Amino acid sequence: MIRFEKVTKEYKDGIKAVHSLDVEIKKGEFFVFIGPSGCGKTTTMKMINRLIDSTEGSIYIQGKNIHEYDIHELRWNIGYVLQQIALFPHMTIEENISIVPELRKWNKEKVSRRVDELLEMVGMDPKTFKKRKPNELSGGQQQRIGVIRALAADPDIILMDEPFSALDPISREKLQMDIADLQKRIQKTIVFVTHDMQEALALGDRIGIMRDGILVQADTPENLLKNPADDFVKEFIGNRSIHTLSAFNNEDILVKDLESKLNPIDPASGYSSVVSAETSLDEVIRQLAESDAIAVEKDGIAIGVLTSQTIVKHLAEMRAAR
Repeated sequence: MIRFEKVTKEYKDGIKAVHSLDVEIKKGEFFVFIGPSGCGKTTTMKMINRLIDSTEGSIYIQGKNIHEYDIHELRWNIGYVLQQIALFPHMTIEENISIVPELRKWNKEKVSRRVDELLEMVGMDPKTFKKRKPNELSGGQQQRIGVIRALAADPDIILMDEPFSALDPISREKLQMDIADLQKRIQKTIVFVTHDMQEALALGDRIGIMRDGILVQADTPENLLKNPADDFVKEFIGNRSIHTLSAFNNEDILVKDLESKLNPIDPASGYSSVVSAETSLDEVIRQLAESDAIAVEKDGIAIGVLTSQTIVKHLAEMRAAR
């Protein structure tokens, strides 16, 4: 979907923000860039929609070099969510959401339907909210509008630049859960930048850890935790191994505690391991060392599939909530 080939960004003062970056982000993937301040993560993201142009190398979307796209078409097909929500204060919520669809010449009826659909998608009643102004909403509500405004024209790609970092911890955690749930439904390609490792673990299908403009490791949360590429990755993640991520004793956490987060059963796949909903996570973790996914059974009926990533995200959320 998005491919970086030997991409470098060097500024006029000689500072290299990104060094020879090679990475591919898959269609429908939630990919998180994380690293210390000044590591190049935001620069990397902004090169995707050409807010910043690379100095060397090439970026491809759907196999086509981004410089071959009309710049307006490129950006209309890439939603963008910022930390500073940047809703237009003089416009209603409906008008804020409608900006890109109207630029794309959607008719009024289609735009109105889309606004209602998106508000309902994030649990905000259109009759209540669409005629309000941004200053009539809470910070969390405004950020939800920022997210759905980026989705308004149904783009293939969503860029999210530390979108929740200005929120209070409770609103932030709720929005993390909301965006994870939303992604299950919309299956967009999301590139997300954060400085918060717990947030990255809770949201990312894969996480790219950067240092001094170099992508040190891009991997699934469980592989980062189990197999850090070097001491920097190990130290950056901290004491978050799959066994010690949570302050809780994993023996006291049962599979049934994750029931709402289980992946759906794939009838075409044969699962070599099956556990009951009453099994402890410690036992499941031991079994996952030999199996990619484990089916979960409750009252004799298969109710879902458990993976290492499901556990990592669950424990990350538990720790963040403490």
